[in-house]
Amino acid sequence: MASRKVEIFSAGCSVCNETVELVRRISCSSCEVTVLNMNDQKVAQRARSLGIRSVPAVVVDGKLASCCVGGPNESELRAAGIGQPL
Repeated sequence: MASRKVEIFSAGCSVCNETVELVRRISCSSCEVTVLNMNDQKVAQRARSLGIRSVPAVVVDGKLASCCVGGPNESELRAAGIGQPL
């Protein structure tokens, strides 16, 4: 079965935790959700390579979700495919 890779870059703050909860709540069986800790140097390096400049940030199938430029929101995450079976 195909899956959508969803990565949440988080620093463990309350706003980051709210985003983790949001993504998990709207995810479907096609979504493989991973939370990555920005305090890990390798994670922070990968975040920079993806163009992430602030957290929380959501990456869907290797692409920074457009909502994460100004902060994640449900409608833009859904538009990126989260919650929709493949």
